[in-house]
Formats: sequence, C-alpha cells, structure tokens
Amino acid sequence: MKNLIITAVAALLTTTAAFAHDYKVGGITVMHPKAFETAKTANVGGGYMTIENTSKTADKLIAVRVAEIPRTELHLSETDANGVARMIKQDGVSIPAGETVMFKPGGLHVMFMGLGGDPFEVGEKIEATLVFETAGELDIVFNVEARGADDHSGMKHTGEMKTD
Repeated sequence: MKNLIITAVAALLTTTAAFAHDYKVGGITVMHPKAFETAKTANVGGGYMTIENTSKTADKLIAVRVAEIPRTELHLSETDANGVARMIKQDGVSIPAGETVMFKPGGLHVMFMGLGGDPFEVGEKIEATLVFETAGELDIVFNVEARGADDHSGMKHTGEMKTD
C-alpha cells in the first residue's frame, strides 16, 4: 500500500510538472502560453495565456517578439450587437496591480502574422519574448496544442468576420 501511495504521488507530481509551464519576472507570472494548430495554408495564428500581476503597481505588456515569425501584434476581438467580430490592434495591454488578465480565443490574443505556408503543428514550440513596461523582458514558450471544444475555433482571423 505504501508503494502504491508513493507511486501515485510521483505520477501526480510528474503530470503536474508536465503541464505546469509558467514564467515569472518581478510580480508578473505568465501561465500556460499556448497556440493552436493552424491549417496548412494559414498565414496567421493566435497565442493565448494568462498573466497575473501580484505586485502593488500596474504594468503593461507592450510587445511580443518571435524571431521566426515576421510580425506579431497584440489584438482584441470584439463582437458587436449584429454578431460582427472585429480585431482591434492594441498598442499594449494593461495588467492592473493584483489582477489577472486572460488572453483567450474571442478576446485578447497575440497575433502571429506572416506564417507563409509554415503552419503551427501540435507539439511545436514557439519561443517568444514578452516585453513589459515595468517588469522588463520575459522569455517564454508557446506550446502548440490541438484545438478543443472551448477554443472558439470557428473564429477566423481576418480583418472583419461574422460569428454564429
């Protein structure tokens, strides 16, 4: 029985370590950065994460740099009363003191642009540097994952789109 408990605890710790993929600089913690697989012909992809600010001062994400991707931007998707979704380029994303900001499909996200026939594939890793106004730079990795039921995979990354 003792060996069974030790084995179960070891398995839990190993599983947790495999899924834990958080990064920290100052009072900023970036949790589970990910991107979803893209179609072979896609020119763009989205990046998602959760950013927590445990400090007593606000900060701002001002840039995301990825060496292998021609252009990255911060975007916000908004849907109007008619169901038309638009992406609005953001000059930065405020991370208020003591709060958490989620980057998710249909909302804030990192837009990877200019993929040019090099799609994101499950298991791929996208090395990036997040640039914060106060906390500074933080190297992270976006893990490319399979699309799930809750990822709003029907959302298309074009200038304007209609959603159901």
